[in-house]
Amino acid sequence: MNAQLTLNELAALMKSAAGLTVDPKELANRPDATFTEFGLDSLGLLGIVGELENRQGRPMPTDAERCRTPRDFLDLVNTGRTVPQSAQENVSTTGA
Repeated sequence: MNAQLTLNELAALMKSAAGLTVDPKELANRPDATFTEFGLDSLGLLGIVGELENRQGRPMPTDAERCRTPRDFLDLVNTGRTVPQSAQENVSTTGA
């Protein structure tokens, strides 16, 4: 997969990796809603990241599993941008 990840593909990944059915139109209408609002928890997002890594045969950008919204996730995965500071709040980087 060398093309940009789309909302349709993200919705399909949410279904296959996390068992969550979300209409891509809903993701498009609410791109800044949190994944939690769509019912996706951190473990589900980690599953999506893992699935993308398997498909692409390479690691996803650092902190992909910390994205809080579909827009943040697509921006990071498609452009390699860093996770916005708001998505990093209250996240321990020490592993403790």
